[in-house]
Amino acid sequence: MPTVEELYRNYGILADATETAGQHKDAYQVILDGVKGGAKEKRLAAQFIPKFFKHFPELADSAINAQLDLCEDEDVSIRRQAIKELPQFATGDNLPRVADILTQLLQSDDSAEFNLVNNALLSIFKMDAKGTLGGLFSQILQGEDIVRERAIKFLSTKLKTLPEEVLTKEVEELILTESKKVLEDVTGEEFVLFMKILSGLKSLQTVSGRQQLVELVAEQADLEQTFNPSDPDCVDRLLQCTRQAVPLFSKNVHSTRFVTYFCEHVLPNLSSLTTPVEGLDIQLEVLKLLAEMSSFCGDMEKLESNLKKLFDKLLEYMPLPPEEAENGENAGNEEPKLQFSYVECLLYSFHQLGRKLPDFLTSKLNAEKLKDFKIRLQYFARGLQVYIRQLRLALQGKTGEALKTEENKIKVVALKITNNINVLIKDLFHIPPSYKSTVTLSWKPVQKADSGQKRTSEDTTSSSPPKKAPAGPKRDARQIYNPPSGKYSSNLGNFSYEQRGGFRGGRGRGWGGRGNRSRGRIY
Repeated sequence: MPTVEELYRNYGILADATETAGQHKDAYQVILDGVKGGAKEKRLAAQFIPKFFKHFPELADSAINAQLDLCEDEDVSIRRQAIKELPQFATGDNLPRVADILTQLLQSDDSAEFNLVNNALLSIFKMDAKGTLGGLFSQILQGEDIVRERAIKFLSTKLKTLPEEVLTKEVEELILTESKKVLEDVTGEEFVLFMKILSGLKSLQTVSGRQQLVELVAEQADLEQTFNPSDPDCVDRLLQCTRQAVPLFSKNVHSTRFVTYFCEHVLPNLSSLTTPVEGLDIQLEVLKLLAEMSSFCGDMEKLESNLKKLFDKLLEYMPLPPEEAENGENAGNEEPKLQFSYVECLLYSFHQLGRKLPDFLTSKLNAEKLKDFKIRLQYFARGLQVYIRQLRLALQGKTGEALKTEENKIKVVALKITNNINVLIKDLFHIPPSYKSTVTLSWKPVQKADSGQKRTSEDTTSSSPPKKAPAGPKRDARQIYNPPSGKYSSNLGNFSYEQRGGFRGGRGRGWGGRGNRSRGRIY
């Protein structure tokens, strides 16, 4: 094993030879043997090996392996020095291998070491993006689970920081191609991250690009398979996928396939849905997603049949008024509980799809059913007016900080919900029923009148929920507005709000049982 002095002497020989250093193979071999020495020798070897690497192509494998030994040394300072120098080995055919090695080193738990690996990967990304992606995706497809997880997170966080001259169209096409391979077998969390990666690619910002992404999501959602409402994983998978699809829909990228699936398979089983996410109101979550998608539904094959399913579900939440005794008092039946949050979603969805078949209520329903529906609407509208007045009174004169209290935030959202329902009911009371009014769903940010249904770049590219108006609660804290029971109770203190659980909880439950990829070092 060479000593520190011998390492310096041979370093001097190579440095003095400059461009003819390749003629001194023996001197370079001494430096390679430095990895077998003590801590000082190893530190010098970690610096000297990469410095003269380019002069000895015939020793490339030996040099890279020697540096790798240092990358796995017990001394953290030696590891950090060796990792820092790895990009110098990323030349020609060696680059994909170096990228593969650096990707495996992402499993480090030392924060400084981990940051060095990230910086080294970014460095070689700028040298050769395609070669670096080859190493990253090789580990994502075949590496250990911890390496796979961190490689995906690297792509999801670092790609967006790279300049356009690095992320060329050809590079983005490679990312899409390789991502499709990975998406054949992913967990829920991995799927969300890949949608974040892909939706951020410039080449997929076009209508055709968005359509490609919607098709990827539809394939992941497995819309051809029979829906099993009692299987929490099946339900969770559908919701996860639909959440990723919603920001992609627009007037040019239609949600028809998803809306059809929800109407035909999910709505009829709404009450029997199960979820692995604790505290999540799964029924409300489904109805909110359906409402958001209904705005962008195109031509539907079985429109009348699906509109009927939607109408029937709406009736379940639009109660008939309780019967009254001869003296005008309630005959003893309990006052129906009006579930405004559910009704807002269902009424909005019905209103959106009803535009496509405006004579549904007048021509497709018999007179008795239409009369029954009008009675329900009228009863609901009477309750609405009372609650709207109460909410306005409670919020009257409150501005700024006063509106930021949790109680007032809830009342602001409740007022949005009840106002929305009121507008939609008024439309349906027209003779014939009208579908012209527009409302902004209570949990969505208010859009400017001239923006129509256009999406902002943030809304289309982000996998995160859209930002809220300042007065509303965060999306992760959506709440169901249930007004007080009893005949138009004026006691606002009796409001019952059911807290939502975590919006994106429960990922990766049962999505593609990937096998154990633990292979140890496979440099």
